[in-house]
Amino acid sequence: MFGLTRRSFVFGGMAAIAMSRRAFAMFPYPTAMLMTTGGSSGGATDGTEAIFALGNNGSSYLSTRDKYTYSGDMVTSATAASTASALGAVTGNSTNGIFALGYTTTYVTTRDKYTYSGDTVTSATAASTASAAGSATGNSSEGIFALGGNSTPAAVATRDKYTYSGDTVTSATNASTASYGGSAAGNSTEGIFALGINSSSMIIATRDKYTYSGDMVTSATNASAASYYGSAAGNSSEGIFALGDTTAVSTTRDKYTYSGDTVTSGTVASTASCEGSAAGNSSEGIFALGETAVFSGTVLSTRNKYTYSGDTNVTATAASTASYWGSAASNGTAGVTM
Repeated sequence: MFGLTRRSFVFGGMAAIAMSRRAFAMFPYPTAMLMTTGGSSGGATDGTEAIFALGNNGSSYLSTRDKYTYSGDMVTSATAASTASALGAVTGNSTNGIFALGYTTTYVTTRDKYTYSGDTVTSATAASTASAAGSATGNSSEGIFALGGNSTPAAVATRDKYTYSGDTVTSATNASTASYGGSAAGNSTEGIFALGINSSSMIIATRDKYTYSGDMVTSATNASAASYYGSAAGNSSEGIFALGDTTAVSTTRDKYTYSGDTVTSGTVASTASCEGSAAGNSSEGIFALGETAVFSGTVLSTRNKYTYSGDTNVTATAASTASYWGSAASNGTAGVTM
C-alpha cells in the first residue's frame, strides 16, 4: 500500500486504489442488520494531563499529539508519534502511555511508549499481530489491548496483555467475539470492552467484562444500542461510553456503573459524532468528538468535558487540528491506574 488516506482502501485485503477521502471505506460498512448478544476515585493524587494522538485530518495521517492539561483546560503540543498513524489504541498508568499506532500505510505492530515526565517517546514492545481499530484499558500494572482487525481476517478476537514493568507482551484471554471498532474503560479490577462490529460486519451491543485477576472474560451488561466507532473514559466507579454510530451518528452516551453492572443514560454529547477518542482523570473525561458521519462527515476539532459528579457536559478546549480516528490516555486516574 502507498500513501493512503482513510478513504483510499478497503479493509480486508482488497487491492488498494488511491482515491479521495470521500471515496473509500477503510473497513466494510456494517450491514443494516443489527445483532445484540450477551447480557470513587481514591488516593491523594490524580492525573493532571491527557495525551491525544490526533489520527487523521481528513486528507492525511498525522503524527501530531496534543497535551490536554485538566487544570486550566489548556491544550499544548505533546511529543509527536514515531510515525504518522490513525486507528490506534492506548492505555497506560501514571508514568507511561502505551500507544498502539494502528494503521500507517499498512497495519503495524508498532507501539510507542509516551513517558509523561519529560514528554519523551520511545519504542514499546510491539503487538503480537499487526492490526488497527482496536481498543484498550487497564490498571496500574497492565494494559489489555483488543487488537481489532487486520487484512486477514477483518476482525480478530485476539487480546494482548502489556505489563508495564518489564514492557512484556503476553496473550490475554480472547474476546467473546471477533470484532473491531470498539471502545473500552474500566477500574482497577476490571475492564469493560464494547465490541463494535463483528466478523459478519454487523453492529453489536455486546460488552465483555475482563477481570484482570485470573484473566477472565465474562458478559457485561449490553450497550443501550448496538454501536461502533465510539469512545470511552471513566473513573473508579463508572465508565462513560459515547456510542458513536448506531444506524446513524448519535449523541448518546451510556453510563456503566461497575458496582452492579448497570447501564443508564449519561449526558449526551454536544454534537452527534463518531470516530472520536477520550481520556480523563477521576473527576472528568475529555471527549474528542471525531466527525459527524462515518466515512463522509465534517471533521471536528470539538472536545467535550464530561464531569462525572453531576453528569454535566460542557465545552472543552478544542484540539489543535480537526481530526478523527485518534486515541488518548491520561497520566493517571486515582483508584484506577494510580
